[in-house]
Amino acid sequence: MIKFTFLVQKLPGMSLEEFIDYHKNHHAPLFCSIPETELYVRKYVVNHPIIAEGFPKPLYDAVVEISFDSFEDFNTFFNSENYLTKVHPDEPKFFDTANYIAMANYETIIKAGA
Repeated sequence: MIKFTFLVQKLPGMSLEEFIDYHKNHHAPLFCSIPETELYVRKYVVNHPIIAEGFPKPLYDAVVEISFDSFEDFNTFFNSENYLTKVHPDEPKFFDTANYIAMANYETIIKAGA
C-alpha cells in the first residue's frame, strides 16, 4: 500500500477554526461521497494540529493521508471525472492550493496498539 501525505495551509483570512470545520464537515464528506473513494481509497485521514505549550507553532494547518494499493489506483482516482468535477473545485475554497507539500510513502508500522 502507498500512502500519499499532503501538508496544507488554510486560506489567508480564514480562521483555523473555520478551516478545520470546513475541512472535516464539508470537504471530507464530499471527498467520501464519490464512488471512486470506495473503489480506490484504502484509508483517508485528516489531521489538524493542536496548539500546545512547549511545542513549536505548526507550519501547516492540516496533514492529509490518503492510501491506495498502487500508483495506478492513485492516478485513476485523481483523474476521475467525479474527483475533477466535484471534489477538486472545492479545494481552493479552504486551502492554499498553490503552496502545499505532497509526498508518496511506503508506511511501515513499527508498533500498533492492541
